Amino acid sequence: MDYVVRAVRAEEWARAKEIRLAALRDPVASIAFLETYEQALGRPDVFWQERTAGAAAGEHSRQFIAEAPDGQWAGTVSVLVERAGGEPGFGEAAEVDQAHLVGVFVRPDHRGRGVVDALFREAIDWSWSLAGPPLERVRLYVHEANARAEASYRRIGFLPTGRTLPMEGDPAALELEFEFRRPKRPKRTERTAHTERPEHPRSPEAERGR
Repeated sequence: MDYVVRAVRAEEWARAKEIRLAALRDPVASIAFLETYEQALGRPDVFWQERTAGAAAGEHSRQFIAEAPDGQWAGTVSVLVERAGGEPGFGEAAEVDQAHLVGVFVRPDHRGRGVVDALFREAIDWSWSLAGPPLERVRLYVHEANARAEASYRRIGFLPTGRTLPMEGDPAALELEFEFRRPKRPKRTERTAHTERPEHPRSPEAERGR
């Protein structure tokens, strides 16, 4: 895949605004996003500047983009850090330390090329790398009628938790919660710890040759 996946930079707020507006013009935007195109279009530049600066800083959130070989931003995903006992974000307050993926979008002409998989790998790896109490899971919500998105999330490894929320503005429709759990490291036993040690220490000469 000839895409570069990286975190957004603060000075790229105009490009962050453009791809958000493109996402809100997608045919499934009404069930994929809570914001409308008209609402986003009416926001002042300072909103986009502050939002992008916060996503670039990576303290409480992070935005990742996939950059195509021609420089176009092919897709994006944002990560919100939700700490147990903190202020509730979307849905219920966090019961464990977790991350929440939002704003998932890949331009139609870049779909089917592994872009969303690469974005999610970067977002998940970043979530596991955070300092402080380790995050236990990464979650997201998907509209029950958004079969294309749900299939992508299941392929990547997200599983339904059984939790649902009524869709904002349409209480008859449901948002389904999916999660990706932090992998558990196997416990080191005395036998594995012994076998992992080299039989003989390296000599200084060997070390210099590395």
